[in-house]
Amino acid sequence: MLKRISDLTGTWLPAIVLAAAAVAFATPTTFAPLGTAVPYLLMVIMLGMGMTLQPKDFAIIGRRPWPVLVGVVAQYLVMPLAGYSLALAFDMEPMLAVGMILVGSAPGGTASNVMVYLSKGDTALSVAMTSVSTLLAPLLTPVLVLWLAGEFLPVDAGDLFVSIIQIVLVPVVVGLLLRRFAPRAIDKVLGALPLVSVLGITLVVMAVVAGSADTLLKVGALVVLAVVLHNGFGLALGYGLARLGRLPVTGRRAVSIEVGMQNSGLAAALATAHFNPVAALPAAVFSVWHNISGSLLAAYWSRRPAKDAQEEDRDAVDA
Repeated sequence: MLKRISDLTGTWLPAIVLAAAAVAFATPTTFAPLGTAVPYLLMVIMLGMGMTLQPKDFAIIGRRPWPVLVGVVAQYLVMPLAGYSLALAFDMEPMLAVGMILVGSAPGGTASNVMVYLSKGDTALSVAMTSVSTLLAPLLTPVLVLWLAGEFLPVDAGDLFVSIIQIVLVPVVVGLLLRRFAPRAIDKVLGALPLVSVLGITLVVMAVVAGSADTLLKVGALVVLAVVLHNGFGLALGYGLARLGRLPVTGRRAVSIEVGMQNSGLAAALATAHFNPVAALPAAVFSVWHNISGSLLAAYWSRRPAKDAQEEDRDAVDA
């Protein structure tokens, strides 16, 4: 029964998060105190991610290093630069600009693995990309934020590094160790992890929306448009770069979704801890939208067998 509930909440994640955001926007004083809990909520989510990982999930790096390299480079190239470019194009206030860059500089989101599976993409590559980009986040995310966001606001890369170690790396490693040394106990709770993740990201979004309700009233439409474009650039350019890297269609789908779907919870946590809830607003909107766009894209690709798409590509090249 618990697994069924978890699966159901995972399926309806976009609607659940959207409804929760609306409630938090209507009564911000009720949920604003949740802001201090955002890092801890994300730690729980990342612990759950670590519990789902096994050594075989990393084996693809040794067997097929090129697809993983293409995907991770695309992840940390496309999204940070797209976030920065959109912040400049829309002439965003400094806090929102930093928020866009934080979302772009975050690693891949955990929900992407499910979307890749549903899209009949390369799920093993998706899991490897999420894992590798997450483990690289303590190094790459602070450097990218310092480089791109430094012109908007002062950025302490050292503090960001420490926060990502605490919020991401430690929980993931603990989860890996638990799965390695207590597999029977962890197997009993694996079915509930999607429910825990949905609850965690929902509370994060509620905290961010409640803390930035006034700003959302003023620039909500602008932020939504910027986030939709940001996500769209990630999906399209991720696919394009994977195609340039000569990955098969299944790999292109994996890279596209991995690049387009970010760990927006981490971006929200870092923005709340090191800036303010306004900087976390793009991450909150991203949390809702990338699950909607990812679901729609997965549904479309699921009806197009990768083999047929590969043949169409070959015909186009021959023509």
